[in-house]
Amino acid sequence: MKRLLVLCSSDQVQSFAYIPNRKVLVIKMDDQELKKLTRQLIDGTLDTDQFIQKIKSLPFQDLGEVKLDTHRALRKGFAEIVYCPGKSDEQLENIARALANTKENVLFSRAAPHQYEVVLSILHDAYYHEKAKMIGIKRRETQTTVTGLTVVSAGSSDIPVAEEAAVTAEYMGCAPKRLYDIGIAGLHRLLAHIETLQSSLAIVAVAGMEGALPSVLAGLVSCPVIGVPTSTGYGANLSGVAPLLTMLNSCATGVSVVNIDNGLGAGYLAGRIVLQSTN
Repeated sequence: MKRLLVLCSSDQVQSFAYIPNRKVLVIKMDDQELKKLTRQLIDGTLDTDQFIQKIKSLPFQDLGEVKLDTHRALRKGFAEIVYCPGKSDEQLENIARALANTKENVLFSRAAPHQYEVVLSILHDAYYHEKAKMIGIKRRETQTTVTGLTVVSAGSSDIPVAEEAAVTAEYMGCAPKRLYDIGIAGLHRLLAHIETLQSSLAIVAVAGMEGALPSVLAGLVSCPVIGVPTSTGYGANLSGVAPLLTMLNSCATGVSVVNIDNGLGAGYLAGRIVLQSTN
């Protein structure tokens, strides 16, 4: 009796299924496509060679200079986000072709307008989020979008980074509220939204200059606050180092900090917090 082991994203065994002369061990996971393949293998509509051929592309797809991590959605709950700066048009074309048949939502970050045109020529459902500088392909519509995430910017100059966080969370299945230009230079603007802030499950706080906004927020709310320092500010801002140090030295509890201008990382983390807290 041959045995075929399917490796997925969890170490919990979901089921054993028997096929003549084969034993299939399915490990618990969430990806719908892999579940479908497994069911086809079990009921005989997909033979073993076809199944193995499809599974081979799961860990990563070798595109030459690019190794596309096609297993990311199984491990992390969201597909690999393609970082565009420094990539050639040819590399982006290869990536776009590899994603042509995906059923997952996909994001390209820090994309220039001409890079969007390159992707759009292959993926005709691609959309350019201009403020966030992100290309989005939405293939999986969730039945309900999850609320509870709030994205806050200190100033209007911080909005591009805040939008990167918000758009990332949207493609993960969240419906973030945006509260922009409510920094501590006019604290009354922030306090006008106190009910929304205190009912949030996670807050992304984007701030440049001295970067005090996450500390102020964390002193007012019970949910996690993810601070995003930006490079917005005058000379002593040191291109974001000053607000980064302020956020890292916060005396308020419940503050975590991502890298300078890293709205994507903050949006992803906040999205995971909100999605898991509502499951």
